[in-house]
Amino acid sequence: MSDPTPGADPAINVLIADDDAMVRFGLKMMLDGAPDLTVVAEAGDGAEAIELARRHHPDVVLMDIRMPGTDGLTATEILRKDSPAPQVMVLTTFDADAHVLRALRAGAAGFLLKDTPPDELVVAVRHAAQGRPVLSPEVTRRLITKVAESDQDGRRAKARERLDVLGEREREVAIEIGAGRSNAEIAARFFLGLTTVKTHVSSILTKLGLNNRVQVALLVQEAGLGSPADPE
Repeated sequence: MSDPTPGADPAINVLIADDDAMVRFGLKMMLDGAPDLTVVAEAGDGAEAIELARRHHPDVVLMDIRMPGTDGLTATEILRKDSPAPQVMVLTTFDADAHVLRALRAGAAGFLLKDTPPDELVVAVRHAAQGRPVLSPEVTRRLITKVAESDQDGRRAKARERLDVLGEREREVAIEIGAGRSNAEIAARFFLGLTTVKTHVSSILTKLGLNNRVQVALLVQEAGLGSPADPE
């Protein structure tokens, strides 16, 4: 994951939500070491995270999934419906379980394992603040494979109906996103300019009412279209 140069960009405000005080302390120490990141609040459960997020309006929320009372999944779903909504990255000790999938469907920007190295954590927060998914292609492929293997509850027909709003080229691009391919890989595959691909992706998100390409990938897999790409 390459680190965008912070430059003169405004400070990124972060809220940390975790029921373990030591985890919060460690995350705060790592983030406060970056000149462009500021931890504006800490929450011990989902209800407090919602309250503090609405009070402080952070750019990014680091949200633990498993917390007492209102859990991180519920808090993520509620906060992502706010306007403006903060970007949410879920924190977990698992790398592809059903809880993570639910958070991504709710519009989370991605997820981080709790043992993520400090430098990667800082870069991930910057990416999330820019609206960029915080998932490597490898992780994306594992997640969408899990969706393809496990979702047999009537989602397929509903997903295909949603995708019917896309034009032919948009549908092709969506399927490539569903295979975990990057914009550059899609551009090369269809002999398109990168700007053209970005325009298609933006249109896909708008038409489907989704927040990011991870949600597009999950929807495509739910529809049973395409399969995870082989590593290139």
